[in-house]
Amino acid sequence: MTSDGEFGRRRAATVAKFHTPEIVLGRGAFPEAAIAAAGLGIQRPLIVSDRKIEQTPWYERLVADLRGQGLESGSYLGVSPNPRAHEIAEGFSAYQTHAADGIVAVGGGSVIDAAKGIAVLASNGGLILEYEGIDKARRPLPPLVVVPTTAGSGADVSQFCIVNNPDRRTKVTIIGRTLVPNVTVIDPTMLTTAPPEVTAQAGMDTLTHCIEAYVSLAHGSLTDALALESLTGVWANLERLVDDRTDPVAGEEMALASLRAGMAFTNAILGATHAMSHPVGGHCDAPHGTINAVLLPHVIRYNALVCADDFVRLSDAVGLSTSGDPRTVADRLADAVARLGARVGMPDTLGPLGVETVDVGLLTTNALADSCMITNPRRPEEAEIADLYRQAL
Repeated sequence: MTSDGEFGRRRAATVAKFHTPEIVLGRGAFPEAAIAAAGLGIQRPLIVSDRKIEQTPWYERLVADLRGQGLESGSYLGVSPNPRAHEIAEGFSAYQTHAADGIVAVGGGSVIDAAKGIAVLASNGGLILEYEGIDKARRPLPPLVVVPTTAGSGADVSQFCIVNNPDRRTKVTIIGRTLVPNVTVIDPTMLTTAPPEVTAQAGMDTLTHCIEAYVSLAHGSLTDALALESLTGVWANLERLVDDRTDPVAGEEMALASLRAGMAFTNAILGATHAMSHPVGGHCDAPHGTINAVLLPHVIRYNALVCADDFVRLSDAVGLSTSGDPRTVADRLADAVARLGARVGMPDTLGPLGVETVDVGLLTTNALADSCMITNPRRPEEAEIADLYRQAL
């Protein structure tokens, strides 16, 4: 087929911007976080993290490293998985109380999202839910250094901030170039402290990022290359890291895969899997990567109607058979994704996460309103999204 045919590769944008923070990457890079904070002119950093990270050696090391740079740190450690709007308000209050002039975040995607939300309020004021959508936070944020402790969210390099809105029982998506951190410090050693289920959830999130970025309407040559490299890394190393978090090769490869996928999706944006996942996460407070693992195979089959050749290329990248009709190849990829999820402990339906048939209407409404749906390659109808949810039950 031609590039404009039913199964042809959609043309990339002829002009594209590419957002990325300064990246410090490598085993043993952790001390660079404090050095970066000092280099950005921060004198009174607020450490944003959670209680689990507080129990690891990383937290005290960060406090000591910041002190070693002559910086007086405060902390906000009240972030929960799927951070709530009120937690971001509490974090902003801590920022004000400490008279902070910058933020250092250490944790997974939830912690980094919360740190971004606190930074938005520090420079733009108001309530975090007022910034739902694209480029609503226009004033520059205070300096932000982030240290991811999982290989999955991509929040450390992204222009996304995801916040749970309990009143609407959904997550809201905040997107904008001001949300890209100044510096991200990626130390694969930190992955050794993540439990196996968190490692699996984060890895399936990375897998979803690279596949959705590759088929996104906003894809480009840079994001395509990053997405493909990320996919091969996840495919070869996720199970190894889940089985042994101390495996140095698997840890480094998954850290790279997460980084590449993060750079891909922050510039190409995402698609229906994430648009559908956010409402489920807000509704059931379930792990984001787990929800993605359930939904992604269904969305691959749905999108294959308009971009099956993309899934042929993705299949080829991971060594799956590409013989036969492109949509058949896409179906095989969807099946392989589901099998990978099962091997790392993911459920195959949304039922165990607490989703019921009665929830489909509200979930569909919220999914269609999610900003990630804008770049999905297939234009969704309400009935189609509802049907995808039902297929996943």
